[in-house]
Amino acid sequence: MASNFDESRDARSNGGDTPAAGFASYARAERSGATERSVPDLLHQLLVDVAMLFRKELALAASEIRSSVDDAKRGAGSLVTGGAVLYAGFTFLLGAAMFGLATVMSLWLSALIIGAVTVVIGLIMVQVGKRKLEPTSFAPDRTMESLRKDKRAIRRQMQ
Repeated sequence: MASNFDESRDARSNGGDTPAAGFASYARAERSGATERSVPDLLHQLLVDVAMLFRKELALAASEIRSSVDDAKRGAGSLVTGGAVLYAGFTFLLGAAMFGLATVMSLWLSALIIGAVTVVIGLIMVQVGKRKLEPTSFAPDRTMESLRKDKRAIRRQMQ
């Protein structure tokens, strides 16, 4: 009874329910002379090790995804801040263009021309953006085609 307690305590100190802990318990059994384990015991240990490995891989994937989301948040914040600074700079450039044009014509006319050109460019950009946001532009065309090819290949193999 004490031997089982010592083995479980050793397994926990070696990383708990990990594949390495399963190997460590196998190594202890080998050292103690109990190397002959039955096939069901070996299969059971294999299933336990594979399940633990799968759980650890999922935990790693979740951690990587969390890290990627955090990076994306920082990137979005930087993008918004950069956009605000860019907007301020663009406004000053438009003002400078307006005052530069005012040296040739009246100030109100130069402001009207700069404003009209800016509005036309903005409308064009909005229309292009709206087209890219239509639901058909989000369809995963390449993935759907790849799935169709896989389906055809599976059907050919089944025949």
